[in-house]
Amino acid sequence: MKQINLQDNLRKKFLKKGVKMMAPETVYFSKDTKIGKNVIIDPYVVIGKKVKIQNNVKIFSFSHLEKVKVENNVNIGPYARLRPGTVLKSGSKVGNFVEVKKSIVGTDSKVNHLSYIGDTVIGSKVNVGAGTITCNYDGEKKNKTKIKNKVFIGSNSSLVAPITINESSVIGAGSVITKNVSKKSLALSRASQVEVKNYKRNK
Repeated sequence: MKQINLQDNLRKKFLKKGVKMMAPETVYFSKDTKIGKNVIIDPYVVIGKKVKIQNNVKIFSFSHLEKVKVENNVNIGPYARLRPGTVLKSGSKVGNFVEVKKSIVGTDSKVNHLSYIGDTVIGSKVNVGAGTITCNYDGEKKNKTKIKNKVFIGSNSSLVAPITINESSVIGAGSVITKNVSKKSLALSRASQVEVKNYKRNK
């Protein structure tokens, strides 16, 4: 009962502050949640401890945030999981089915679909393609990934940490990248496509 009353009071507090919620009864806050101006929260969002949200932020449904700092003009979700130590810089976007842990997503950078970003620093104006993962754990320790400004990461890429992807470089889709990438370079690792003409399956 205590918890229900606490949630009711928190929802009322944020509604009075101007936070827009279509279904406030489905949104959960923590006592220490801090929210700025012009913030929109869709149904079924959970905000855990030590979350600070600045201005002009939109959080789509079924997203979970804990120990996260969200700067101005950021979009989150739907179905995003933001774990402790995450910082989303102004103008960044974390989309559907994206998990971010102990990482910085830089100004105007986008991680839009189906990705895992862990122990990573992403610079500004970076595009991370669908299905990209940072391979941060080698079985013994967590390793760092650094993605510098204006990098384009093609879909379904695996970045094996520790690794640095330097400015304005491109990672070809479907690549497993194990070495540092120079700035303004194209890096890809892909087996050559094989085609067998007039192929017939065994019956």
